[in-house]
Amino acid sequence: MTARGKGGDARPLAVRVKSGKGRKLSSKLWLERQLNDPYVARAKREGFRSRAAYKLTEIDDKARFLKKGARVIDLGAAPGGWSQVAAKRVHAPQQGRVVAIDVLAMDPLPGVEFTQLDFLDPAAPAKLKAMLGGGADVVLSDMAANATGHRKTDHIKIVALVEAAAEFAREVLEPGGSFLAKVIQGGAEGELLALLKRDFKSVKHIKPPASRSDSAELYLLATGFRG
Repeated sequence: MTARGKGGDARPLAVRVKSGKGRKLSSKLWLERQLNDPYVARAKREGFRSRAAYKLTEIDDKARFLKKGARVIDLGAAPGGWSQVAAKRVHAPQQGRVVAIDVLAMDPLPGVEFTQLDFLDPAAPAKLKAMLGGGADVVLSDMAANATGHRKTDHIKIVALVEAAAEFAREVLEPGGSFLAKVIQGGAEGELLALLKRDFKSVKHIKPPASRSDSAELYLLATGFRG
């Protein structure tokens, strides 16, 4: 639905969700935000499985680590938005390779090989390297720990998850490789940053435009794996 402004330009009307019986306020606000989010609408138009696809797109537009022919592992990949972007940018499967892993099932995607497995499984690194035909050039993680609603606790949980993903990356990355992971702003990242700075030439925080301004999420990009 659109309305006309003073200059006659069309602008979308904000969608309001009625408070239904038994519907929590938090659910109402989340639904309103989804319905009014331009990235959600764009993802539907362009065939991406999630708005998160644009976060990876915007990060890689600046950092350029998803190179043609690269081998990529996408941790916690479902529903597949990041895998879609990675496959397109590395020209998989003709030149690059993308392997996605998640404990949840994921519908097939062109150019993406998927395995339903926990990345913490001791067998996971060897299995994914075998699927790639060698070590990875990029490890991606848009994973988030289940929220408790307590900000400090949630921050500690996601840092622990990212630390585990970073250890996984150390096992599978080729020298010169890159690691990108979601974190939450907070004060418990010291050990994680020290770990990454030891193993990578460059480590920086990124907040892509597609990441909502009211969200505490950030992304850590580590490049130049020392091997």
